[in-house]
Amino acid sequence: MSQVEKFGRVIAGDSYKNYLMLKKYDFAYNKSATKEYPEGFIALYTGEELAAVPNSIFTCFQIKGDLSSPHYLNYLFLGNLHGRWLRKFIEVGARAHGSLSINDSDLLALPVPVPTGPNSLKEQQKIADCLDSVDALIAAQGRKVEALRVRKKGLMQQLFPQEGETKPRLRFPEFQASGEWIEEPLNSCLSRVIDYRGKAPPKSESGVPLITAKNVRLGWLDMSNDEYIDEDQYDSWMSRGIPKVGDVLFTTEAPLGNVALFPRSGRFAVGQRLLTLRSNPKKCLSDFLFQSLLGPRMQGKIDYHSTGSTAKGIKSSVFVNIPLIYPMDIGEQQRIADCLTSLDDLIAAEAKKFEVLKTHKKGLMQQLFPKIGEADA
Repeated sequence: MSQVEKFGRVIAGDSYKNYLMLKKYDFAYNKSATKEYPEGFIALYTGEELAAVPNSIFTCFQIKGDLSSPHYLNYLFLGNLHGRWLRKFIEVGARAHGSLSINDSDLLALPVPVPTGPNSLKEQQKIADCLDSVDALIAAQGRKVEALRVRKKGLMQQLFPQEGETKPRLRFPEFQASGEWIEEPLNSCLSRVIDYRGKAPPKSESGVPLITAKNVRLGWLDMSNDEYIDEDQYDSWMSRGIPKVGDVLFTTEAPLGNVALFPRSGRFAVGQRLLTLRSNPKKCLSDFLFQSLLGPRMQGKIDYHSTGSTAKGIKSSVFVNIPLIYPMDIGEQQRIADCLTSLDDLIAAEAKKFEVLKTHKKGLMQQLFPKIGEADA
């Protein structure tokens, strides 16, 4: 992206000498550590126009001659071949101006496994083409998942009344003649609110699984990042109340406004910055409450009543008084919840296919490329 496009003007001024120029199929090594690439990231530039990167955190290089395929090498770098090599040269905490302190000579000494023989370039390209086709499948599946999420968002805007309105714009046939929805403080639709505050219990390597705010995503509960508290701490920490199947978990701080249904029975501890909401089934079904909190109307109200600039949060006393709009007919609530839940199930199934494809690609790369030191494999 050009500086004019990004900033509306050229801001480099006289500092062009501090930039490195990139041509098509040049590589740029970013010395900034990330979670996925703690030793830095190497990117292949495939643009047609000249580009530039600041020399303070980038080392750039190009392939000599035509004995190696840039696309083949790019997949090696995406598999973090360079990271496994460079980590032995990086001292803990060794940074200069925010970037990793790595000598270019160590980077360029990286052993790169390539096929030998007269068909080396063809084999490299064949491997790259194979992975390109998998990437295309992954991208298509990702677009499918995103399209379903957009579809659900649009459907929710139709199934729930807009701000300032008391009837949804789309209603199921059997409820067309039903009256207006009513709006009351959220607390009036709940039978119980459990607020987990106070000094957090100490973590342990085993014991009772702990659900934290980072496990609660927008619409689902991620239990893959397991944390635990001691069995001895469970009773005292959960004395405020134990969630039941169907209760709604709500995050009161970063990430603010995430909502998930408590999925199953068993011994689970619930961490700080979480509320457990138990609906009053005579007024509001838990599935309907869950979908309502996910909707744009409630998410907008949650954001409006939050405080803080960078890390937003909301007080439980403020949250439970946010107005919730709902139909008095429990049957209509159930119909709406069932419709949106079926779409959630479809999204989850397609998202699982997306993850399977990514796992397949990772396994395929492990089979197609030898590790450092196994070039003869």
